[in-house]
Formats: sequence, C-alpha cells, structure tokens
Amino acid sequence: MTTLTIIERSVPVTLEAVGRTEGAKEVEIRARVSGIIEKRLYAEGAYVKAGAPLFQIERAPFEIALARARADADQATATRDQARRETERVAGLYKSSAVSQRIAEESETAYRSALAAYDAAQARVREAQLNLSYTSVTAPISGVTGRALHSEGSLVTANNETSLLTTVSQTNPIWVRFALSEAEHAGLRRSQGNGDASVELVLADGKPYEATGHLNFAGSTVDRQLGTVQLRAEFTNPQMVILPGQFATVRIGAGNRQVIAVPQSAVVQGNQSRYVWTVDAQGKAAQRPVETGTWTGSDWIIRSGLAPGDRIIVDNLMKLNPGSELTIAPAVATDAPALGTAAAAR
Repeated sequence: MTTLTIIERSVPVTLEAVGRTEGAKEVEIRARVSGIIEKRLYAEGAYVKAGAPLFQIERAPFEIALARARADADQATATRDQARRETERVAGLYKSSAVSQRIAEESETAYRSALAAYDAAQARVREAQLNLSYTSVTAPISGVTGRALHSEGSLVTANNETSLLTTVSQTNPIWVRFALSEAEHAGLRRSQGNGDASVELVLADGKPYEATGHLNFAGSTVDRQLGTVQLRAEFTNPQMVILPGQFATVRIGAGNRQVIAVPQSAVVQGNQSRYVWTVDAQGKAAQRPVETGTWTGSDWIIRSGLAPGDRIIVDNLMKLNPGSELTIAPAVATDAPALGTAAAAR
C-alpha cells in the first residue's frame, strides 16, 4: 500500500460561467427612404465588407425629386442675381438722392429675401441628393449578414417597423457576455484585476477554443435580483469558428490559493458521505469523513476533514478494515499526489 502525507499546496483558481457570444458590432440595416425594393445584392449569411451594396430601392421618384429641386435652385439663383443687380442700381441712385431711403431699404430687403430663398433651394438640392443616395443600401461595417426581412418588390417605409431590412454582425473579434457572482467577481479583482485576466472558451461540443481571450468590460454594479456582475470577454475569430448567439463555457484564471488536495483514488463514496483511509498514531487504518470541493486536475480539493501532517492511504483500499494494523515506513511529505511511502498490511 501507498501512503501520502498531507500538506497544503498552491493550485490555480478557475472561475466558470456560461456565456453567450455576440458580434463585436451588431448593426441593424434599415431603409432611410420609403420605396420599392428592386434588388437584393448580397447572399444571405455571407461575409461582406464595409461599403458593399446590400439592397437597391427604386431610384426614379428620387431622381425626379432631385431634378425638381435643381430647377427650383436655378430659379432661386436667377432671382438672387436680379435682386442683387437691382439693389446695386438703387444704391447708386440713393447716393445721388434720386430715390428715397424707403425705396433703397425695400430693395435691400428684397435682395436678402432672395438670398434666403437661394439658400433654402440649395438645401433642398442637397436633401434630394442625400435621399437619392439612400436608395442604395450599403453595409456600414464588415461582417456576416443576416437573412433578408423583405423580398424584392416589397414596399418599405422609412421610420417604421418595416424599415428593417437585415442585420450585419462583426465576428472578428467576437465578444462573449457572461456573469459572475459577487463573491467570484471580488476574488477575480483581488487576484489580478479585470484588465489582466486571461479567458478560455469551451464550445458546445466540449472542445476548448484555440485562442485565449481577455476581459474588455466589467460591470460597475451588482444585479439586485441575481446578485451577479456582468462581464464581457473578447476573442479573435478570423476563421468564423464562433458565430454570434452561441452558448459557451467561459473559464477565467483567478490566481492561486493554498488547498489540501488528494488523489481521486483515495476518496471513497460511503452511504452518507465521502471518506478517506488514514493512518492513526498507532499505525492502524481509520476512516475519516471528508467534505470535497471542486477538482484540480485529477485530484479532489478537500474542504474539511484533513489537516497538514495527516497520512492517508491511496491504494488497495478494498483490503482495509477499521483498526487494521499497518507496518508503515517513514512517511515523506510531498505535494505530488502520485508519490508516497510504501506500507505493508498485516
């Protein structure tokens, strides 16, 4: 048989939480003018670059509106020029006292009104140009497109629920939102601070994601109902292995702590609790109830029941009975669970 002398050892602390992925940027693509959708110019679910055309809305009504605005602007320009010439003529006459001050002031007022009308006409031209440009709906960011919510031939209305055409999600980098309890969050802050914590991601198939992430957001308040703090981690995702909306397990390293850990083989499940076999002061086998915690590698972390200096038996446990006498060689304290000292039962 093999015994192990218990000592405390340092083990890494890992916090786990279930998170959900989302694009680093998620944009709703909406129609900014009302009209008929003539074409869908992208493949649903495909990756597009910023500026790529997505939809084409009927242009003709907006081209007509632009032509009308330009005609109004030309007329306003002619009126402004005529008013300026008239003002200059009346000003010369006023200086020679050929006309009254009232006529000069009326001429100046007419010129200012013509200037205002000209500015308004130019603004309507810019507005018409802008509306015409909105008939070509483009991607504001690079990312993965969603499904088209309206087919070709559908009428969409600006500033209405029907204006939503599709979505675009930036998937590189990708974000993962999750929450930690207040105690876990406090331990994380004490150990290394939010900004320095490295984060691992385990996907739904149980395989860890190849890239390590980092925290890029930590909430400053605790949820009153759940007692949790919201956090967010960022991961590179150049191959689109992770898609927005997935559930995944987040693991965060939160420093180290001193614990008592024993090999799995040393812990026995009894009828009411778990226990280990110890070697008492008389060299006899004795059962010791223990409270186990989480795992560290292949070892159980023992919350209570053992103390540094105790000796436990780690193999051939089926041969033991309470009070069995053992011939024990001098035990060697070690933090390596697989090592111990040989002991012969008799």
